[in-house]
Amino acid sequence: MSQKLDRCHALQHLDPLVDHCEICRQLSSYEFPWDMTRALEIALFRTFCIPTIATLLDHTAEFHHHGQKRYDDTGIMISLILQWGYDTPQGQAIIGRMNHIHRHFPISNADFLYVLSTFIYEPVRWLDRFGWRPLTPLEKEAIYYFWRSVGEQMEIRDIPPSYGDFEQYNLDYEQQYYRYNPANQRVGNSTVNLFLSWFPPPLRPMIRPLVYAIMDDRMLQAFGFPPPQPWQRQLVTIALRSRSQWIRYLPPRRHPHFYSEEPQRSYPQGYQIQDLGPPKLLPTLNRPQP
Repeated sequence: MSQKLDRCHALQHLDPLVDHCEICRQLSSYEFPWDMTRALEIALFRTFCIPTIATLLDHTAEFHHHGQKRYDDTGIMISLILQWGYDTPQGQAIIGRMNHIHRHFPISNADFLYVLSTFIYEPVRWLDRFGWRPLTPLEKEAIYYFWRSVGEQMEIRDIPPSYGDFEQYNLDYEQQYYRYNPANQRVGNSTVNLFLSWFPPPLRPMIRPLVYAIMDDRMLQAFGFPPPQPWQRQLVTIALRSRSQWIRYLPPRRHPHFYSEEPQRSYPQGYQIQDLGPPKLLPTLNRPQP
């Protein structure tokens, strides 16, 4: 167990303001690669509980008709930013691609801010509940500084000036704007169906309520999803915490693991940055810039 904590101890000697790219790279590729992916899936789900966000996604129909590609593209871009850092040519290219995509849609600054906040606080909350260890205060600060810098490069305005202030923004925004809307339910259903498509058809009816069991009551109400049975919530919690207990006693990871380097269902032959984005926008996105 002592060796398992060596990387954690080493990270505590870094400066979260100066070294946040390296801290986040190690957290996402060595310490918690599986958990970070799951937490960012929950972050994605949470954004669909905001009717303005869900209505835009419902209108574009990307999750209805190209759900796997939309999921893969989002995961790849987030992973590449964490892998390379936002301040490298590779990271700058990915942020430029995201900005080019977003300019085609009427997204409010407030919604951008909320989505950005979920990238910080959902991993923190997931790891507090299900991680093989919780994040330290220094690591939480590093995650805040990392995504704050990414947000600035995305030209998001009025990012709260501290970890605590941004967390309060996240909580207040959910309290104010989480409401049931038919668009929420349609986008949520398309995404749940995408997750279920990864399993054999006979298992899908049994897995669906377990997906609901990961969501809190506020999310379920905003989606109009049926509440799971208490034993289903308990089963999911026991399974995830048992996994964390098992991971705690495994040897430390010796090689980094990034989602962007996994085989992608949408890109069985591999992908390039020019492949990322809504299919109908690709000709425009890939047109040479003046």
